[in-house]
Amino acid sequence: MPVHLQKEIEKLKKQIVLLAGSVEKRVADAVKSIDQRDAQLAQVIKDTDQAIDQTEVEVEEECLKILALYQPVAMDLRFIVAVLKINSDLERIGDEAVNIAGRSLNINAYPKIEINFDLKTLTRNVMAMLKHSLDALVNMDAALAHAVIDSDDEIDETVQMLFQQVKNEIRRQPEKIDYIIEYMRINRHLERIADHATNIAEDIVYMIEGKIVRHNYEK
Repeated sequence: MPVHLQKEIEKLKKQIVLLAGSVEKRVADAVKSIDQRDAQLAQVIKDTDQAIDQTEVEVEEECLKILALYQPVAMDLRFIVAVLKINSDLERIGDEAVNIAGRSLNINAYPKIEINFDLKTLTRNVMAMLKHSLDALVNMDAALAHAVIDSDDEIDETVQMLFQQVKNEIRRQPEKIDYIIEYMRINRHLERIADHATNIAEDIVYMIEGKIVRHNYEK
């Protein structure tokens, strides 16, 4: 690999890892704002969304610059293609963190009530899935990326179980439907974060192994 290309790729690695860390923290803070009914934290997440968007643009521009100047091949090319896609998924995860923060603000507008469903299990599992996908990126760990992909079915099952619990709670407390529906929407946002984490893991597998594993397809 030419020295200049190697330096550009190392720079790109640092950029995508920093973006991944920022996005992971935003998701954690969004969830924390719900648990602690922290409207101020939720508002900060909403107000600073532009920073994630700007970083996503900078990473994309860096990828395109490397493609144009160095015409990389083989694993270097796969790395840049994968980073372009991971970059997009990270930005969308950031958007979902903003959406969760918005739901948190809505929830804080209501008096706290007791609800008989457990969002914490889904939250914990989704956060673990996101962390593992980003660890796989940082460490270029294909085995961990495969494990993330395999865990997606479990997340889907948890989402469906929680969705049924929310419906049951609406039947039990129909007068609280607006409050409870906010939790149902958070459920959907968390599911989307898990989907993006799976996308990232699939791109890491492609980056390292050169295999396309989306939709159970391998070549």
